[in-house]
Amino acid sequence: MGVYLHSLSAVFMIFSLMAVGYVLGKLGWMTASDKRFVSRFVVNIAVPMNCITGILNNFTRSDLAGMGLLLPVPFITISMCLLISFLVGKSLHLPRRRFGVFVAMAFISNTLFIGLPLSTQLFGETASGYVMIYYIGSTVFTQTVCVMLVEHAGSAAGKRSPAALVKEIFTKPPIIGLVAAVTMLLLDVRPPEMFMSFAKYLSSTVSPLALMYCGYIVYELGLRNVNMEKGILSMLIIRLLISPLICTLVCILFGVQGLCRSVFIVLSALPTVSQITVMAGAYGADEKYSAAGAILSMMGIFITVPLLMVILT
Repeated sequence: MGVYLHSLSAVFMIFSLMAVGYVLGKLGWMTASDKRFVSRFVVNIAVPMNCITGILNNFTRSDLAGMGLLLPVPFITISMCLLISFLVGKSLHLPRRRFGVFVAMAFISNTLFIGLPLSTQLFGETASGYVMIYYIGSTVFTQTVCVMLVEHAGSAAGKRSPAALVKEIFTKPPIIGLVAAVTMLLLDVRPPEMFMSFAKYLSSTVSPLALMYCGYIVYELGLRNVNMEKGILSMLIIRLLISPLICTLVCILFGVQGLCRSVFIVLSALPTVSQITVMAGAYGADEKYSAAGAILSMMGIFITVPLLMVILT
């Protein structure tokens, strides 16, 4: 019961901070330009600092080999979810404007804006290093497969070369921050304490700002768009139930145990990536369908995450 209440309070904290963002949008204190600033600040500054402090403060040089062996887990988990989502989407005979959106929503989770703050609430700052390992797999699929799926679903598809996609992935500040942190760990180099204190202050802004951003997204999408359209229930089952089951099996297969396994499983059971709704609007896919899936999947973790934590303990 103690574990259940702790995880429930963590999820409640997540939703409370999201509610702040929702109310700020409702009052007009937060606008689309503010949302853009928050997103850029969190992704380009706060999260890289979180990578550095999280890894250098919680891992040692001897942990590096084990961290490298963990990378196949998110890639295999996400790949299997992609296959299942594709097959289910085909069986539902969804229209073109929804098929790609359905698959994108179902197979990949919101590792950064929801996963990072939730994991640190549940497991402490030590979890941030494992979150960033999972984020590598997540961002690779988001920037490649997700983009192609939503582009195909829309009528305003733009084309990007494979080289441009690779460049976009590996020039992302969170990935650069992760690489920098691992390199310093490998070389047994630690920045001056003044810098580490500076990085810690910036790192501490990730959770509140990321969650207020998500709350504003819910306001922007509009609760009126929440309808249980065809395929939404199947998407929720894949995203919140089947995905963590697959991740559990993959972790067992690769011998991943302890805190890392728990973090990975929780990360695999999170809401859809909010970026999918933005892409749907940009490429002419079904934006309202994506909005409904995003909001309902966020609401779903209030039930699934506490139950998942009880099972993991």
